[in-house]
Amino acid sequence: MKTGLQNKVVLVTGGASGIGRASCLAFAAEGAKVVVADRDLEGGKETVAMMRNTGAETIFMHCDVSNAPDVEALVKRTLETYGRLDCAHNNAGIAGPTARTADYREQDWDEVIKVNLKGVWLCMGREIPEMVKQRSGVIVNTSSTTGLRGSRLASAYATSSHGIVGLTKSAALEYATDGIRINAVCPGIVDTPMIQRHIAGDPKRTAQFNAASPIGRMATPDEIAQTVLWLCSDAASYITGHILIADGGRTAQ
Repeated sequence: MKTGLQNKVVLVTGGASGIGRASCLAFAAEGAKVVVADRDLEGGKETVAMMRNTGAETIFMHCDVSNAPDVEALVKRTLETYGRLDCAHNNAGIAGPTARTADYREQDWDEVIKVNLKGVWLCMGREIPEMVKQRSGVIVNTSSTTGLRGSRLASAYATSSHGIVGLTKSAALEYATDGIRINAVCPGIVDTPMIQRHIAGDPKRTAQFNAASPIGRMATPDEIAQTVLWLCSDAASYITGHILIADGGRTAQ
């Protein structure tokens, strides 16, 4: 598949691990120039080192996506370094603690919504104006299958994921005539550090997570990254406002 991503400038938030890191590596393999953003300084630097070992052009920017000045500085640094912004994968997010809805602490609720939903909104608010100037650009937001269904003990995460779906569709309609495509990917259970923290090395928990998908296993981060790559590629040139489910058939049950 010809992706058309060679020499494109791509910004990835949450690039220090998991899906974000896999996305960075996938874009770099296509010849893109990748800006890695994360509040995990060490993990972000590791991602950059991995890409540079393959000869990729890349920089790291420490960024808390829930902080507007951080996001503004991130986009500014991207433009100062590479002169444009072609694609953005707004992927940074947190799971938050588990609790029933009425027991969820206000500060935990606020943190999940602030990072996951407000963070995507802040990033889009800085990315879109630059893409409008160029009359071109692609944005892919990471939501979750919990953005399409309920989730026991994770009401804040589910709410933020639902919000990303609505935000994606609304923005896609608003900027369709400006040459900008905006989509979201909804992964199911992916073998990332976030999931491994829930499994905690327990073989029974691992088996439960694998069995939750009809395919019989969790996704790899790279499988989701390849989905993001396709949405950003020339092959998806007529797709905008789409919520792409990548969950091994889980929501089809």
